[in-house]
Amino acid sequence: MIQIKFASPLTLSQGEATIAGAAARLAEQWLGKDPSVTAVLVEEVAADRWFCGGRRLSEQGSAAFWLDIRITEGTNSKDEKAAFIAATFATMAELLGPLHPESYVHVVEARADAYGYGGLTQERRYIAGRPVPPAQSIFSPG
Repeated sequence: MIQIKFASPLTLSQGEATIAGAAARLAEQWLGKDPSVTAVLVEEVAADRWFCGGRRLSEQGSAAFWLDIRITEGTNSKDEKAAFIAATFATMAELLGPLHPESYVHVVEARADAYGYGGLTQERRYIAGRPVPPAQSIFSPG
């Protein structure tokens, strides 16, 4: 699940759909997340309602965003998360215009037994898809 709030002085053609598609592609490219099971919620906020450094974005002529992505704990390395965050900032700057430095990406790592979709936790999904290895004696070569 990806949630994005953004404010931009630019008028975006197909803004929400473009941002949602970009976010899903970034999650696939940098975190290996399957876009067929990635949900994205995009909400535009008026630039005069978004404050950075105590001033409205509309006064500063810059854009800002907040992106939350929930992933299962332990499925991505620190380097993968860092690359995702860097690529997300670059992409959002292309889509929204110059970004205020107080724009954020939050990668939320949820425990597999406390996170899921379609009525199954990620832990149960993993268990259901995992083949059971054949039993071996500790005395058998192998």
